[in-house]
Amino acid sequence: MSVLLIEAFYGGSHKQLMDLLQEELKEECVLCTLPAKKWHWKARTAALYFMQTVPASANYRILFASSVLNLAELAALRPDLGKLKKVLYFHENQLAYPVQKCKERDFQYGYNQVLSCLVADTVVFNSAFNMESFLTSIGKFMKLIPDHRPKDLEKIIRPKCQVLYFPVRFPDVSREHDKDPETFFKVLLKLKEQELPFHVSVLGETFTDVPDIFAEAKKALGSSVLHWGYLPSKDDYFQALCMADVVISTAKHEFFGVAMVEAVHCGCYPLCPKALVYPEIFPAEYLYSTPEQLFKRLQNFCKRPDIVRKHLYKGEMAGFSWAALRGKFRSLLAAEPREDL
Repeated sequence: MSVLLIEAFYGGSHKQLMDLLQEELKEECVLCTLPAKKWHWKARTAALYFMQTVPASANYRILFASSVLNLAELAALRPDLGKLKKVLYFHENQLAYPVQKCKERDFQYGYNQVLSCLVADTVVFNSAFNMESFLTSIGKFMKLIPDHRPKDLEKIIRPKCQVLYFPVRFPDVSREHDKDPETFFKVLLKLKEQELPFHVSVLGETFTDVPDIFAEAKKALGSSVLHWGYLPSKDDYFQALCMADVVISTAKHEFFGVAMVEAVHCGCYPLCPKALVYPEIFPAEYLYSTPEQLFKRLQNFCKRPDIVRKHLYKGEMAGFSWAALRGKFRSLLAAEPREDL
């Protein structure tokens, strides 16, 4: 058990990654987790919990954790863990996370991530967008400190950083042709008002309060709803994706987009904002710039569904597969024992 895996928010893509690594490493690893609830409290206090619960072992060589954990705190509270090679994985970053007003941002979350990067030996991001949006925001973020600001943090952290895409375990699927909620639902309701034929599946796990627009839209869309809510069975989830023709993102923040990649693998035609990580993942023809453009694309598809049903995706998904990335993660988690251990 040379690898210690720590996940302070064990749900969604965070859980998927840890499960893949645990399955790959088997007896070579120990996995310590906290449930995917109350994210803000996990970010604030997880280090103290893991200080008390992570078993001591002379066999550890590598600590791998997501950036929800304050790695600096844990390394200080547990000097035995601080000596390990520390790998920090960013599923998302708090410096580029959207907020209503700048003053509403809890400075501590972003600050924790900067501190974690400073104590980590290797910092890994799930996309180039995630990495660059974080690194290039550090300077501006530190200006929120009223005086005696630290300098050159980006220069210190950047050499440790690399991009390693989130590894998606694609299912074996067969597809027969015989996926910001407000924008998403406004466009769908406009299609409904024009009496255009379509069905919608709204899938996914929820970890916090659900916006009111979801309940309102479900009622307004009525018989157009095919599936609504989280499908706990992966088989049912992928079956729903295989039944769909188009997958839509209206996200205002996204650092990779696991669900979009899964849907495209299952045969869906993607429509994504021309922003965030999407231009890095999808060719230009699948991107839109405004809600009006999204509506026009969907309007056309509703009138001529054969356009998407006969379409062959022009991008490449194989590079995001666990099969393609497995060796890179293996290399990341392989290290010679350090002399000071």
